[in-house]
Amino acid sequence: MTRPDDTPPSVTEHPLTHAVKPLVDAMGGEIVGLAQADTDDVVLAWEGEDVLAVRLPLLSESLDRILAALERTHGKPLPELDRRTKQRVVRNLEARGAFSVRHGVETVAGALGVSRFTVYNYINYASERRARARGGEERTRRDD
Repeated sequence: MTRPDDTPPSVTEHPLTHAVKPLVDAMGGEIVGLAQADTDDVVLAWEGEDVLAVRLPLLSESLDRILAALERTHGKPLPELDRRTKQRVVRNLEARGAFSVRHGVETVAGALGVSRFTVYNYINYASERRARARGGEERTRRDD
């Protein structure tokens, strides 16, 4: 988490700061003092008193951050993952809304070292599997 040098110590040492820091870091956000808060920042209160603000990252930066985290999680560059693992990565990204970001498919395809067409195939494959699973559940319910 980056923090402007003029963030007061009362903010950096506050229990709320320590509580939200892991989440803010994971999101790629920034904790700022109330005096530095912009209208788009999220102000957080502790026991009824405004304490700090969180500056959220741009969505495009979030996708890059998520991809970097996935690379760290898997312990190797994403293009080196096997096909099944890449499919799981795409399912995870789809669940997190990565493809609602402009150029999300292109960004993910580049990060995985595959074509956009392949990413769309992975998305469609996951959707078909979910639909088949739901169909099996419906048949089971009808049989009861």
